[in-house]
Amino acid sequence: MSRIEKDFLGERELPDNAYYGVQTLRGKENFYITGQPMSGEPSMVKGLAYVKKAAAMANRDLGALDAKVAEAIGKACDRLIAGEFVDQFVTDFIQGGAGTSINMNANEVIANVALESMGKPKGDYATISPNDHVNCSQSTNDSYPTAFRLALIMRLKEYAKTLQGLQEAFRAKGVEFDHVLKMGRTHLQDAVPMSMGAEFNGFATTIGEEIQRIEESCSLLREVNLGATAIGTSVNAPEGYPELAVEYLSKATGEKFVLAHDLVEATSDTGAYVQLSGVLKRTAVKLTKICNDLRLLASGPRCGLNEINLPQLQPGSSIMPGKVNPVIPEVVNQTGFFVIGMDLTVTLAASAGQLQLNVMEPVIGYALFSSISAMQNAVKSLTENCVKGITANTKRTEAMVLGSLGIVTQLSPILGYKRCAEIAREGYLQNKSIHEIVVKERKLITQEKWDEVFSFDNLINPQFIKS
Repeated sequence: MSRIEKDFLGERELPDNAYYGVQTLRGKENFYITGQPMSGEPSMVKGLAYVKKAAAMANRDLGALDAKVAEAIGKACDRLIAGEFVDQFVTDFIQGGAGTSINMNANEVIANVALESMGKPKGDYATISPNDHVNCSQSTNDSYPTAFRLALIMRLKEYAKTLQGLQEAFRAKGVEFDHVLKMGRTHLQDAVPMSMGAEFNGFATTIGEEIQRIEESCSLLREVNLGATAIGTSVNAPEGYPELAVEYLSKATGEKFVLAHDLVEATSDTGAYVQLSGVLKRTAVKLTKICNDLRLLASGPRCGLNEINLPQLQPGSSIMPGKVNPVIPEVVNQTGFFVIGMDLTVTLAASAGQLQLNVMEPVIGYALFSSISAMQNAVKSLTENCVKGITANTKRTEAMVLGSLGIVTQLSPILGYKRCAEIAREGYLQNKSIHEIVVKERKLITQEKWDEVFSFDNLINPQFIKS
């Protein structure tokens, strides 16, 4: 079974079970770039449905759309919001036309779902038209970016929860490792002692900062140009439509959207996407740093730092028996590199806007959704498959601290920098411990004073101690 649909370019045959129409079909055929259709990002489908419903309700109130038609469109949108018909969104993520094909994909699917609910055949566009009714008072240039921003907010909320899970996992390890003494390092060289708990609390804190940056990005995304239509002049939209459509969108989604005060500027501006991409990159950079630290701290196990143990998940070599690699931190590193690359894509696409429109939003969408998805998956894996199972090698870390030359820093207030430097040099050249030189050989301080300076509490929360 099939049906014939036509546009001003001619007629095309479509399978009768397809809810999309002729314009979607052309977009599907013209743009086969990533091989990933919009159905792969259900949040974008929901975003489009919310926008189309808000538009229909505003147009109904303003007399631009028949009430029965508006209600049928609204009910069709509700079904998309509930997760139906996602498979009907068949156009590629990356496409020419600034997203016109995906906008028409939504218009045609909604029109045909509405027609079916009215007992009408698919393609009966005289009754409900994708362009004249579903797209009433809209252009791709305002409906697509608004839906895109809503979809990003929905995805970012999920992503933020995943980051929160990682933050909590690091914080729990901070508590677990609170009394594990270890050596802090700068320049990959021994510095001064610290608690391993403090190290893991630091990881938790830095992840918490990223959650805050996500909310700041969402606040920028809540400013929309719905009602701007083609270039920001609101051509073909009734008076009061932009404000009313945004009000309906806010009520339907529970998000406090605001109408941009300058719709011409907002229609061509992509600054919010650049900032969001920068936030995703920033988190990728931080996670890369953390995972590098985890790999270093777990290095060995016999011939490395071996301060912590990562969960052993799989054999690490096809030739070296018994070898286990830090595969989760490694894959998170690689995800970070991918996201950093996607940020460059967003940067270039945002800079390519010309005059009253940036036609490169589809690739921005692909880059941002891909980055969020990859980061969310990587963070989940890092949390569940790595961080929660980390254990500390407490005896080894304590022995490393007491055998380090770096602890001589604790004696500077008592012995002075110059003398301490000489002691450290002697220890290095003669392979002696600081305790051996200071207490046993030179008798510069007593054992009691040594015990006071190098108690666990004073090493991880150092107090100024004079002689």
